[in-house]
Amino acid sequence: MRLVDAHCHLEVKDFADAAPVLERARAAGLIHAIVVGQFHGPGEWGNALELAAAHPEFLSPTLGIHPHEAARATEDDLAMLERTCARPEVRAVGEAGLDYYYDHSPREAQARIFRHQCELAVKLGKPLVVHVRDAHEDCDAILGEVGVPKGVIHCFTGDTDAARRYLDRGFYLSLSGVITYKKTEALQDAVRFAPLDRLMVETDSPYLAPVPHRGRKNEPSHVVETARKLAELKGVTLETVTEVTTANAAALFNLNLR
Repeated sequence: MRLVDAHCHLEVKDFADAAPVLERARAAGLIHAIVVGQFHGPGEWGNALELAAAHPEFLSPTLGIHPHEAARATEDDLAMLERTCARPEVRAVGEAGLDYYYDHSPREAQARIFRHQCELAVKLGKPLVVHVRDAHEDCDAILGEVGVPKGVIHCFTGDTDAARRYLDRGFYLSLSGVITYKKTEALQDAVRFAPLDRLMVETDSPYLAPVPHRGRKNEPSHVVETARKLAELKGVTLETVTEVTTANAAALFNLNLR
């Protein structure tokens, strides 16, 4: 297999030693992973860029401000984000978006910071990695107003109508272990609806471990279980899923995969 984990977090607080995690990923058939850099507060950006620099053949970084932290971002942080995302090794802006389920930041702040990152992605000509929960209408509206031409809805958990919104914009949908859970019929229907050439697979490590790992810490090696479920839902072979989703990730994130 030749799989790409299209979205993972490998922060030191969750993985004190990333080396065995990456070894298990390679053994499971992964050839690359997108490691998502996150803003943790003024001047604090996590370890994604440093980790990717240590493993450039296997990891590519992104950087963004999650809606949970939107209210804490200063103008200096936004300037730092722009400088860093302009670096060639940073493959995308984000994850950025709207989260109306938790509302850890006021919705006005979420919208302002999301819009800023949409505009940054357009300015830099890079894809946008989007987090959206219980906010599809507002998210879609901002993407349309700014005119973001390319990106991915990470950990997509919406229904067919939500899928159609983003697919019509030319976005990819990235699927996590949630598709393996029970009582996700609406999501599974959306997966059946979406063309395979617009889908990716991810872990969102250390969260959302797929069955049979549910309830344990997630890691990139587990993405094969999500790919297996995607193959079942689409009625195709696992090999087809790995080939197409890997090509999709390479196209969006401009990866040179061997």
